[in-house]
Amino acid sequence: MPRIEYRGKSLNAPVGANLREVLLENEESPYNGNARWVNCRGLGTCGTCAVEVTGPVSPMTNVERWRLGFPPHQPDSGLRLACQCRIEGDLTVTKHPGFWGQRVPAR
Repeated sequence: MPRIEYRGKSLNAPVGANLREVLLENEESPYNGNARWVNCRGLGTCGTCAVEVTGPVSPMTNVERWRLGFPPHQPDSGLRLACQCRIEGDLTVTKHPGFWGQRVPAR
């Protein structure tokens, strides 16, 4: 069973599980601030569950590619939408600052 490291916690999830759902089921949130209440509930249209993911997840969906392709997101940020990711192995997930989690530090 894959392990997900998120905000200092270690969570377990079955292969194929939706990352957003796993976080919420474990009382963790892929959202910052009021985005917890104002979001698309997993449809991939708002972009507020954007996270940095290190590890194997499903390929980017068309909806995810579309939403991450315009502001405030940057297409080359490397972020993924938690609501569109299926877990395929052990992950490290990072939520960055900003309403959408879009403030990725310069590399």
